[in-house]
Amino acid sequence: MRRAAKTDRNHAEVMAGLRKAGAEVTSLHAVGQGVPDLLVSYRGQWYLLEVKDGKKAPSDRVLTPDQRKWIQKQHASVHVVETVEGALKAIGALSNWRIALGDDLEEAQ
Repeated sequence: MRRAAKTDRNHAEVMAGLRKAGAEVTSLHAVGQGVPDLLVSYRGQWYLLEVKDGKKAPSDRVLTPDQRKWIQKQHASVHVVETVEGALKAIGALSNWRIALGDDLEEAQ
């Protein structure tokens, strides 16, 4: 029996930041088997994001063997992000976020 998938501490924060910037976000974390955490649609493009907790030790932020295997099998481009800012950069939405927040990104995190 498969264990319940856990999310990183910042998973919800990253999702909220993406949505605030106008992206549609679907959490895939419960799928497991190496599938990335988030499916993001932004301005007609799809993005796969794997959320890692930047406050954990570097050894705890690496892709798991299942994640590496899934990426290789799918020939997929997966962005590994640790912050809202990193996620917004990955989808090309950082300038929209800064405009929405009055360019005060650090305070929002």
